[in-house]
Amino acid sequence: MLLLLLLGAILCIIIGTTKLKIHPFIVLFFVAIVFGLSAQMETSKIIESINDGFGKTLGSIGLVIVFGVIMGTFLEKTGAALRITTSILKLTGPQRVPWAMAFMGYIISIPVFADSGFVILNALNKSLSKKAKISMVSTAVALSMGLMATHTMVPPTPGPIAAAGIIGAKIGFVIIFGLIISLLSLIPVVFYCIYIGKKYYLEAKESDVSLPETPTEQPSLLKSVLPIVIPLLLIVFKSFEEYLQFLPDGFLKQTVYFIGTPVVALFVGLLLAFLLPKKLEKSMLSSDGWVGSSIRDASEILLITGAGGIFGKILQNSGLGDLIGETLSQYHLGLLLPFIIAATIKTAQGSSTIGIITAASIVAPLLPQLGLDTEISKALVVIAIGAGSAVISHVNDSFFWVVTQLTGMSLPVGYRSHSAASALLGFLGLFFSYVFFYVLN
Repeated sequence: MLLLLLLGAILCIIIGTTKLKIHPFIVLFFVAIVFGLSAQMETSKIIESINDGFGKTLGSIGLVIVFGVIMGTFLEKTGAALRITTSILKLTGPQRVPWAMAFMGYIISIPVFADSGFVILNALNKSLSKKAKISMVSTAVALSMGLMATHTMVPPTPGPIAAAGIIGAKIGFVIIFGLIISLLSLIPVVFYCIYIGKKYYLEAKESDVSLPETPTEQPSLLKSVLPIVIPLLLIVFKSFEEYLQFLPDGFLKQTVYFIGTPVVALFVGLLLAFLLPKKLEKSMLSSDGWVGSSIRDASEILLITGAGGIFGKILQNSGLGDLIGETLSQYHLGLLLPFIIAATIKTAQGSSTIGIITAASIVAPLLPQLGLDTEISKALVVIAIGAGSAVISHVNDSFFWVVTQLTGMSLPVGYRSHSAASALLGFLGLFFSYVFFYVLN
């Protein structure tokens, strides 16, 4: 009965968010309550699960999401994101535009949402494609896949960091594994982008190749990358210290543990982002300025993440974890189970973030029974969920429309290029997650 209730819950989430167009927060909360009542949980236990699931989930990663979104806004508004991309282009050269665009997207999407990143870089992509006489199908899809790779698999992007919080994975491990696995997965995908671009030639129009307006004085490359690199290094260093215990007890160790905590590390990145504008004005920090708009953008993600935490806690307290663990242990699905759940939800309702959060909520109670409860395994579960959330980007995904409409791609070409590439990216992410799992365990 519990298994049937779970399948019904997933189906209700998909129908509610796609067909009925109800906000995911309402759907997740409602389905969690109905599941608890249907599973004959005590009402006091349901209320306890709601409080614990929402409070503990947001308590661990809520501020990290907010700081990450604000930081991304400053990178976008000051032209720092564009500064990073032009520097990457100088390294790769103009004749390797698909590779340049892929790695630009890979870097930019760590702090900036994939949709925003594509809008920022689209005009540059068109200009470079025209100059190099390369099909925009190759370059645009390479860019979209670079953005999607880190958007789905690397914190502090909201989806992966929310999944890490729900599952209880060390964010430092998720970052280091996510960076490596997403990059390894992206490289074959770029070759596919180049191949598909030769089959479908799409040229940028003259009117489309002008670059977007940016501040007259962009920040230097060093200032542009510091808000991204410093928090990642602080979090990763702390995670390795916790794992290897190479520092002696004392002030240095306490300092590393403090500044390497994700919320403090991201706050350091936020302070560094405040150095990006030529002149930091009070209006930027106001409720109507950059900070205010970022907080409004982050609030929706926070609510969905909290509702996902409630759903996961009710699943855990219902005894579903033990039941599914006993049922599935004989099949040795391992990382395949979180991947399949995330891919099913993503393909059905379109949002990678919702797919990640929902899959993490479902899988979290099952990790001990699936043999995925070590620190390394938990991190790889987050990556596998992220990889699943890349499969498959099509017409119910806003990112699909951003890519096709801004480039002028037809829907059939969009399916054969962007959608197919997203599926390839996801399955490669799962493959490399398995490679790391067997090598490190």
